[in-house]
Amino acid sequence: MTLLRGKGLGLEVVLVGRDFAEALLELEAKLASQPGFYRGTEATAVYGDAEPAADQAEALRRVLESGGITLKGFAPATVVDGAEFERRRALRPRREVTLSDEARSLVADFAGARADIAQRRKRGEESVRRADLAAARPSAIPAPTLSVVEPPPGTLYHVGTLRGGQSLQQVGNIVVVGDVNPGAELTASGDIVVFGRLGGVAHAGAQGDANARVYALDLAATQLRIASCIAADAGERTGAAGPEAAFVRDGRILVAALDKLPHLEAQGAHS
Repeated sequence: MTLLRGKGLGLEVVLVGRDFAEALLELEAKLASQPGFYRGTEATAVYGDAEPAADQAEALRRVLESGGITLKGFAPATVVDGAEFERRRALRPRREVTLSDEARSLVADFAGARADIAQRRKRGEESVRRADLAAARPSAIPAPTLSVVEPPPGTLYHVGTLRGGQSLQQVGNIVVVGDVNPGAELTASGDIVVFGRLGGVAHAGAQGDANARVYALDLAATQLRIASCIAADAGERTGAAGPEAAFVRDGRILVAALDKLPHLEAQGAHS
């Protein structure tokens, strides 16, 4: 029967059916083989017919303390001897563990997987198959064709006055927030919009787009170009300046007030 055993929240030193001196030596040897394992625990000494004498109790206390165990006290055994204790323990009903059908299938699966891995290792193969992504790719799906796509024209946004000798070029539109002084040049493949006075050269639709336009709050360009059409300033303007737009009609450049533009466009659509 076990000399030192766990019981509840503590330990039991079972002295039932043992010679006390032999039990003490066995206990001392057990604690020496596992130093510190039981440190900080408490133990109760279980005796049989007679409680150990005072000197025996003191000897037991010292041995237990050498292993870090505190002796709480003594208690009589509930069985006559060790053989009876073991007999009763053997008669206790064993708890049966019942597996569900799902659990049984998992056990079988794991067993089969282990056997498969063992066979692979014997053959010098990898334990786990690696997926062949190239072979798994459906051959019926053609690879996508790559082609270069030209980016759409953008808009150049400039804030500030453009002075004589300065120029802006853009594949797309140009927007200037400020004045364009005489001697400055704007060239765009799309529209030109000036939130200020346009007094320099403006070339819209520079790549041949005759539908391009030039807009300005004060359109006083020294030269206007839209696609292949050219118009030069004929002289000083009479009347107050206002927002205007330049566009191509019948092969020549026309300039109209911005608020009149929808009416002129309607006329052009019906002509």
